Amino acid sequence: MEQDTDISVRDLTKYYGDVKGNEEVSFEVYDGEIFGFLGPNGAGKSTTIRLMLGFLKPDSGDVRLLGRDVLDGAELVEVKRDLGYVPSEFTFHENLTGETVLDYFESMRGGERRDELSSLFTPPLEREIGEYSTGNKQKLALVQAFMHDPELVFMDEPTSGLDPLMQRRVYDFLTDEAENGTTVFFSSHILSEVEKIADRVGVIRDGEIVGIEDIDEVISMSGKVLEIEFDGQVDASEFEVEGVEEIEEETPLEGGETRLSMVASGNYDTVLKRIAAHEVVDLSVRETTLEDLFMHYYA
Repeated sequence: MEQDTDISVRDLTKYYGDVKGNEEVSFEVYDGEIFGFLGPNGAGKSTTIRLMLGFLKPDSGDVRLLGRDVLDGAELVEVKRDLGYVPSEFTFHENLTGETVLDYFESMRGGERRDELSSLFTPPLEREIGEYSTGNKQKLALVQAFMHDPELVFMDEPTSGLDPLMQRRVYDFLTDEAENGTTVFFSSHILSEVEKIADRVGVIRDGEIVGIEDIDEVISMSGKVLEIEFDGQVDASEFEVEGVEEIEEETPLEGGETRLSMVASGNYDTVLKRIAAHEVVDLSVRETTLEDLFMHYYA
C-alpha cells in the first residue's frame, strides 16, 4: 500500500557565500512517521529545517510539505496552519509570561489542546520567560508546537535541558501522536533518543545526506559487537572470516594483553572457536546501536 508523503525534499542546496550549508539534500517522510535526522553540530540539520520551513531561501531545490510548495509564498502561509515547530532554542520577550506567549500563538493558530498539554509538560505559565530555565523554555515550546493539533511537527534538538523523566514523557507523547497520524521530523545529535522513537533515520554529514535507514532493519541486521581482551598477543587477522567486519585492535596493553573489537553478523560458531583458542581475560557482547551506524557514516 502506497504511503502518503508529508515531506518531499529534492536537491535542496544552500551556500552562505563559499560555505556549504546543504548540497543536493533529498529525502521523503511519510504520513504518521517519526523521522530521525542525525548529525553532529554543524552538519546541516538546522539549516535543512529552516529551509523546509521557509525561514531561509535555498539556492536551488524543491520542498513540499503536506503537498504544498513551500517556495511559493501563498502556499507556505497556508501550510503553516498545519505545522508545529520546536526550535533548538526557544526565545521570546523575557518580560512576558508563558501564559501570554501561549495566548499569542493561540490567536494565530488555535489552541484546542492547550490545557491538556500544559498539564502534561508543566511549564510555569504564570512566570516571566526571563525567569525560565532552559528546560522550562523547552516545555513551553512543546506546548505551543502541538496545542493547535498540527498534522506535521518539526523538532530541532527538542529534549535539550529536560530531565530524564520529562524526556521519557516526551518520547511516549511523540509515539502516541504518531500512532494517531501526526508526522514528526525529529532532528538530534543524541543517537539513543532517536533510536527509541524513530521509524527511520537520515544521517547528514557536511551538509549532504549520507544514508537513510529503517530503524528495525538496522537493529535486526546489524549483529553483535564483541569486545575481547586476551592474555598475550593475538593477531586480529585470525578473525577475518565471513560475517565479521570492523575488526579493530587497540595499541598493545601494558601487561602484554591484546584487546580486539569486532562486529559479527553471522558465523558465530567459527568466531567463538577462534576466541576459545586463546586465554580470554575479559569478554563483552552487545547489540549494535545507532551509535555504531553513526560512526560508520562518520568514520
